[in-house]
Amino acid sequence: MQRRKVGIYITITIFLVIFIKWYSASSVRVENGYSSFIYPKIGIFFRTITGWLPVSFGDILYGLAVGWLLFSFIKFIVAVFKRTISKQKFLKGLQRTIIITGLIYIVFNIFWGINYNRLGIAHQLQLNMQPYAIEDLKDINQLLINKVNESKAMLLNNPRPYPSNKELFEKVSEAYNKVKDIYPFLSYHPASIKPSMWGWLGNYTGFTGYYNPFTGESQVNTNIPEFLKPFTTCHEVAHQVGYAKEMEANFVGYLAASNSPDTLFHYSLYLDLSIYSNRNLMITDSASAKTYMAQLLPAVKADLKEWKDFNNRYKNPVEPFIRWGYAKYLKSNGQPQGMLAYDQVTSFLIAYYKKFGKI
Repeated sequence: MQRRKVGIYITITIFLVIFIKWYSASSVRVENGYSSFIYPKIGIFFRTITGWLPVSFGDILYGLAVGWLLFSFIKFIVAVFKRTISKQKFLKGLQRTIIITGLIYIVFNIFWGINYNRLGIAHQLQLNMQPYAIEDLKDINQLLINKVNESKAMLLNNPRPYPSNKELFEKVSEAYNKVKDIYPFLSYHPASIKPSMWGWLGNYTGFTGYYNPFTGESQVNTNIPEFLKPFTTCHEVAHQVGYAKEMEANFVGYLAASNSPDTLFHYSLYLDLSIYSNRNLMITDSASAKTYMAQLLPAVKADLKEWKDFNNRYKNPVEPFIRWGYAKYLKSNGQPQGMLAYDQVTSFLIAYYKKFGKI
């Protein structure tokens, strides 16, 4: 009876996995169904449940999951050395692992992951996403460098302290409220943004923030340099709004941050985007890429040095393996560029500039 019940569970799990794969195969179906109607309701539900909590429920959940996995692994290793694992126990454990893995996959996709297969923001804005020429790339580099310098000069002429985390998160919500007036599909309410309690770990693994699809919360590593936080937070909220791919989250974060009245948001945004676009240019014309970066104000270069020093301070032998694993995750979710998927926001910026004449 028990074996039959397990067989039914595995069969149902496999059927649901296949159904999700079939449903996700059509970007039009995903965009017009899941991403436009189903997911927004799921997102609102989870943010309503978790938004009021002062701590990240998702961080706690992940902490418990990692603790359970470590305990299970140690328990397995001990059993192997003691030779107490029978064939029956091994098969039971394997069946349980298949069911749990399948359930995680199903829940992840139903709660958020299907968004990886949507048509996305380029479709919604009717952007012409054609391969860009080297001159387009140079133009966008120059425009972004100018924006970085302009916004930094304004901050230097009107110095003020950086906002607290609470103030910052409120400003991010305000930025999304403003961009919603232009693009109603970017509506973000209620908010659920939290400082990650695992930020110290993020320093060593290279993450500045993450979205938890199981709780609907955006987590921000608040240990990173202050000038990075506004755009990082806007990026994570873009995931909450339903843009799963990293280049799309960067672009949606751009739309929100550029509509904020806060110059700090503009500086954070254009500094980050200028790094992405300059990296793209470096591949094809390193001399021009260096020439553009040389135009940055001394104060901007000082911020870049602080950013570099921060990263160097936490360099460790484990981080490359973490990045490799994350790159594999991105590639398995429709982002063949891996970690370079973030840089692909440049193509969105070029298409947007060509259509609207601004950046």
